[in-house]
This record gives sequence, C-alpha cells and structure tokens, in this order.
Amino acid sequence: MILRRLSAVLTAIFSIQTAIAQAPPEVAVTVRAVLHDPTKPMSEFFAADQNGVVNRINLIQEGLSEARQIMPVNGFLVLYNTASVDPKKPEGKIAATVRVPAGLRKAIAVIVPGPADKQPPFRMVLIDDSPDVFKRGESRAVSLVPVETALQAGEHKLQVESGKIVSVPPVKKVNEFNMAQANFYYKEGDNWVAFTERQLQFLDDFRRIFLIHVTPGSTQPFVSTVLDTAPHVPR
Repeated sequence: MILRRLSAVLTAIFSIQTAIAQAPPEVAVTVRAVLHDPTKPMSEFFAADQNGVVNRINLIQEGLSEARQIMPVNGFLVLYNTASVDPKKPEGKIAATVRVPAGLRKAIAVIVPGPADKQPPFRMVLIDDSPDVFKRGESRAVSLVPVETALQAGEHKLQVESGKIVSVPPVKKVNEFNMAQANFYYKEGDNWVAFTERQLQFLDDFRRIFLIHVTPGSTQPFVSTVLDTAPHVPR
C-alpha cells in the first residue's frame, strides 16, 4: 500500500514537472492604452518590455497611445507607477494588473480607477486589437457601471451588461453625411431611461470604443468615446 502511495505521489510530481517544462514561454503583447480617470487624468504608468526594461507609456488624453511591446508576468499584464522598479520585486509599485487571455497578441488596454479601498489602485480591461477581430467600422461598448445598460447605434440595438465588452457591428443606415443616431440607456426598475442621445459619424475606416461610466457624485451614467483612426500596419 505504501509503495502504491509513493508511486502515485512520484507520478503526480513528474506530471507537474512535465507540465511546467511544456508550458509555453511568455510572449510580448502589443498594447495601445487609454486612461479613463476623470479625477486624475494625468496619472502615469510604466511597463516592462521583452528585454525587462521598464519605460513610461506615453498616454494621450481621450485617445490611444502608440503601440508598444509589453512582456506579461506569469500570464498577467502589469503596469507600474514608476520606472524605478525591479519586475522581480515590484512590491508597492504595481498600478494595475489583468490576466492576458490565451492567444492574445494585440490589445487595447483601458485603464480605469479601481475601488478606493483596494490595491492596486487601477484596473484594466483588455480589448482584442487584432485587425481580424476588431475590424474597421466596428465599435466596442465597455460597461464600467453596476447597472444594466443598452445602446442603439443606427440599426443596431444591443444590451450591455455590467463589466462586459459588447461588439457593435458597422453602422450602415446613415444619412448623406454618414451620420446616424447613437443613444444610450440604463435600466431603472422595469424602465429604460435615456442618458445620452446624439448623432455620430460612422465611417468604414474608423473604430470607436464607448466607455459607459459614472463620475463622483453623478446620479446617472455617462459615455466617453475613444476614436481610433490609426490604420493597421501589416506585419
């Protein structure tokens, strides 16, 4: 009996060691980032590249940063609050982390404030930035609010659950100026209440990210829009 148990333990250890040995190495992710923080719009973030060098991410207000290579750490994308950090001993200097989905090689990182009493102080949402996944003319809606929301973009009517990313197909029902209605709603009891109603220009070459959020002291959600006009460069 003891020999059988010992054999089972040794087999388990061997299986774990084999799995570790066969685990794929970390692969750098090409990231463009945007900070959404109405109270601290000038916060700075840093990340390690594939050579382990920590550099600042050059953020653009209400826009996407230039693409840069970031090396995940144990399967997580990690941002720091300073360049003076040893990625192997980052205690107290981590600004945000998020798990990288398997196979993700290009991402848009939406950085938002985390809960006031939690660490790290920011959290991230990753949107697949691959050109065959997030195609030109499409939009994404990201809900950062704890209530159910919905949107109407041209001919499309979609619900957006809290914490979810929703794909919005290209809007084709536009006027002669490529304009279409874009309305946003939140659910209050059994009723849908409009909180933003406007017209936007939808073009086949542009992509949009709708961030549904709240601000301190607000009684209803708001929508901020990130417009991506940069062409994809084939690799």
